[in-house]
Amino acid sequence: MSEAAAKPAEATSVAPAASAAPAAAAVAPSAGGDASAEGADGEKKQSKKGAKKEAKMAEAAAKKAVKAAGAPAAPAAGTSSRAEKKKEKKEVAPVEEWVNTTPKGEKKDVSGNLPASGYDPIQIEAAHYDWWHQRGFFKPRYQADGSPLPAGVFSIALPPPNVTGQLHIGHALTVAIEDCMVRWKRMKGFTVLWLPGYDHAGISTQAVVENRLIKTEGKSRHDYGREEFLKKVFEWKEVYQGRITGQMERLGASVDWSRVAFTMNESLSKAVVEAFCTMHEKGLLYRANRLVNWCCYMNTSLSNLEVDQLNLTGRTLMNVKGYDAKERFEFGVITSFAYPVENSDEKLIIATTRPETMLGDTAIAVHPDDPRYTHLHGKFVVHPILDRRIPIITDSITVDMSFGTGAVKITPAHDPNDFECGMRNNLEFISLMNDDGTYNENAGPYKGMKRFHVRNAILKDLKEKGLYVEAKDNEMAIPVCSKSGDVVESIMKPQWWVSCKPMAEEALKRTRAGELVIKPKTSANEWVNWMENMQDWCISRQLWWGHRCPAYLLKIEGESTDASSFRATAEENWIVARSLAEAEEKAKAKAGDKAFTLSQDEDVLDTWFSSGLWPFSTMGWPEQTKDMEHFYPNTILETGWDIIFFWVARMVFLGNTLTGQMPFKEVFCHPMVRDAFGRKMSKSLGNVIDPLDIITGQNLQKLHDDLRTGNLPEKEIQKAEDGQKKLFPKGIPQCGTDALRFALCNYTSGGRDINMEINRVEGYRKFCNKLWNATKFCLFRMGLVELDGTRLQSTFTPHASALPTGKESLAEKWLFHKLNYAARAVNEALEKREFSEASSAAHHFFLYDLCDVFIEATKPLFEANEESDAKLSAQNTLYTCLEGGLKLLHPFMPYVTEDLWQRLPRRAGDDCESIMISTFPEAIPEQDFPKAETDFDLVNSTIRSARSVAGMYNLPTNGKTLEDKITVLVQAKTAAIRQMLESQESIIVALTKGAGQAKFIEKDEEVPQGCGSEVVSGDVTVHIPVQGKVDAAAEINKLEKKAELTEANKEKLKKTMELPNYEKNVKEEVRQGNSDRMDMFENEVETLRSAIERFKLLL
Repeated sequence: MSEAAAKPAEATSVAPAASAAPAAAAVAPSAGGDASAEGADGEKKQSKKGAKKEAKMAEAAAKKAVKAAGAPAAPAAGTSSRAEKKKEKKEVAPVEEWVNTTPKGEKKDVSGNLPASGYDPIQIEAAHYDWWHQRGFFKPRYQADGSPLPAGVFSIALPPPNVTGQLHIGHALTVAIEDCMVRWKRMKGFTVLWLPGYDHAGISTQAVVENRLIKTEGKSRHDYGREEFLKKVFEWKEVYQGRITGQMERLGASVDWSRVAFTMNESLSKAVVEAFCTMHEKGLLYRANRLVNWCCYMNTSLSNLEVDQLNLTGRTLMNVKGYDAKERFEFGVITSFAYPVENSDEKLIIATTRPETMLGDTAIAVHPDDPRYTHLHGKFVVHPILDRRIPIITDSITVDMSFGTGAVKITPAHDPNDFECGMRNNLEFISLMNDDGTYNENAGPYKGMKRFHVRNAILKDLKEKGLYVEAKDNEMAIPVCSKSGDVVESIMKPQWWVSCKPMAEEALKRTRAGELVIKPKTSANEWVNWMENMQDWCISRQLWWGHRCPAYLLKIEGESTDASSFRATAEENWIVARSLAEAEEKAKAKAGDKAFTLSQDEDVLDTWFSSGLWPFSTMGWPEQTKDMEHFYPNTILETGWDIIFFWVARMVFLGNTLTGQMPFKEVFCHPMVRDAFGRKMSKSLGNVIDPLDIITGQNLQKLHDDLRTGNLPEKEIQKAEDGQKKLFPKGIPQCGTDALRFALCNYTSGGRDINMEINRVEGYRKFCNKLWNATKFCLFRMGLVELDGTRLQSTFTPHASALPTGKESLAEKWLFHKLNYAARAVNEALEKREFSEASSAAHHFFLYDLCDVFIEATKPLFEANEESDAKLSAQNTLYTCLEGGLKLLHPFMPYVTEDLWQRLPRRAGDDCESIMISTFPEAIPEQDFPKAETDFDLVNSTIRSARSVAGMYNLPTNGKTLEDKITVLVQAKTAAIRQMLESQESIIVALTKGAGQAKFIEKDEEVPQGCGSEVVSGDVTVHIPVQGKVDAAAEINKLEKKAELTEANKEKLKKTMELPNYEKNVKEEVRQGNSDRMDMFENEVETLRSAIERFKLLL
């Protein structure tokens, strides 16, 4: 099923009003036109007959209500003067704001009248979540012996949101997709665990809290000290964890809150220590003094994945984090300067984008085959500022002699490529920079200066010495910290590292063996590419917020721990241990009788290290718990494709290494949510959306005000406000949770991105309204409520069995078959993680099959107001398929489906408390009626064609007498089809607007002159007499054009069917389809020609 099947525009069609029956003409017309009218909002209007009937009922109800109140009755519609109407409008009392009176955790009472306000998401969604939670529906269900249910286990861990702030629309997508799977599997009888939790998000949380303190108090973390600052962070964590919890509850996330986890709680912290120690014991975790990405502003190292690349096309002046806001530094240029050759007048010209690093140069490299520099091999240049001798070396790997001058400065301690060159050539490694970005004693006269001030000073000094050559525009990428925005430096640091290559090889081996399936395919291909090019992972972070490394520096009395050489990791001076007591035992064994001291590493671990343990640390690992037994490995991981390497790879590495198993069997990567213009969500663009703003609605001013609760500078706030005005000029309309969730699932069609449009979500809010009103109308059909929602005492009780009795009408059998089809489609699509197709299938069944067709098709039966076996059968079919439709929609729209399901009567023996633990629809043989589907589809097509012809000729639909009304002539070439269609005469007449009768014929001679015609199929044609009601000449012209188009289509198809090897190369089912189309074209041409001839007789 295409996504178009569930577009919001369709969601608004044929929605019954709160006190009205569905529109009379509900079957969608063919392209030929539609005789029925539509309102401005796309909803079909009622027939006049239906409107009159309901107006009378509404008037009677109004009189009854007024009488009860002791006031005079209002006049019937159409009897008031214009002045009286205006007066009445002024006197209308404002609607009181609805207040939820259900005590928290108790079940909402829906036994009374349906709300007079109609569908109101705030009212409909109230109380259900707390009751679900209190009843324990979110927890896994087991058999009596404690083992999982026979259907199996479905386990998934929620990707833990960072406690840096609140959820955005991307998180809402995660909740919508995961809760959809969880509710579906729960309804299918699985033992389901959806485990929630939160990530401490070390660098992000520390940055946001410190920035907030600077903005509000003018203090940094250093002003507080480590202990007091961490108290501030924990205070922040409690506030924002609470906010996130509230958002998840509002989104309907049916997570098991009894298992909620936090990456820094006691049990998960224990897992972190165990993982660190085990990895070290396995030789996969080591300490080394190597180049790292360094953020000077935050004073911490970064992984490659935490570094963004800012692309410049040429000279650009930029402000750098940590400098005066008015200062600008030059980037996007390549600067050339000269090194004097020792004992010579010759100079070597080199070019660099970072001239300040020349203070750490320890070689000039040339290509060994470059004839320009053969005479300089083994000689030296003189550093023009620090008065050091620098060797001229040859290196064919580093140097491309066709690029620039062919001479390259080598700074091993500050450039990744130069680092490798330094290792190959045994060069000196000179570190220039302090942690805060100032230069150290190795910088000579520039000691204590900030790095980009050093850049400017060096350029000035080189010019004064006559060694400056030139600066040219240079297209380049600047590494930028994704957390702070600072320009990232490469510096030498002794850190803890994880050896990733052997784990990547193992992960790839297991993936190829089928132990892990990654969807969609684009993400699977990226996974392979990443694994084949894996680098080691630096896990040390110079932060305060996080898990401190379980490593202790050992200082033995009388022994030096100096590691002056960059190659000395000094790991022998470190003890990795699960506790201080264990570290002391190891230290005693190492120190012998000598005195020693132990001090724990001040660094904390990269956040991704602890979150990499998430699938099993949350299950109790390293202990062998029941949760580990039942729910590990997880069934699936659902996450965004953009963090497949940040997080998914880490989990796979650590899971395989520490548990011997892949941590999950499947990875589904959802798209990235962008704004309506396709831009990535960004606070400064004003397009970051709080899901609650869509659920409850939000005015533009409040959106503006919310921007000021964060850390954005004033200039960025103004930019964000402009973005909000462009995206939400009238604010955000109230859409409700169900509409938001459905939209997000329907957007998820396998692509990489979602361009989020609020109008589309609002369209699904209208579908929720349709769902509500249609269900109310079904209850009316069952005699359970009045049209206005007032409860009635009814004798209707659904049959104990949901299976068909065998006495169903053609329309009922058709609906059962469509329910089977929808159940099969939804289940298969969800198994394949095709959420758009699944939601579209459920939407199509309820909106089209149930509402637009069946409810309309059974109008004649119900409007007869006679009790009969046929009516009772239709009521039971309506009940079964209405309940089935609500169940199919429940995983996508939990609130409105629960609220409506609770209002349905229960079958005998059905004591199920909630729709969320009821049985999900499955396709069953007893509901398969393929012939009924074919036959009733033909009936529907016949109705569409009749309406199309009536619309094409603009025939009047308000005839009073049988003669004035439309006569539908149905020409069927076989007796069986004719008899079947004739049996559905009442439906054909009722659903063809303006029709008074239908006649069924076989031969062309029976078709009177002056008919408008349309071919329904190869065997059926619809004719409507139009003689005297149309301009014959104009109709002939219209028919001739249609005949020409049909002839052209016929000839095109004929050429296809006459291609060489057509019978051999084209599949049988395609050939059969083409043959059927050819028959239809030939019949249509014949019909059109006959119609033309008949109209000619009218001239």
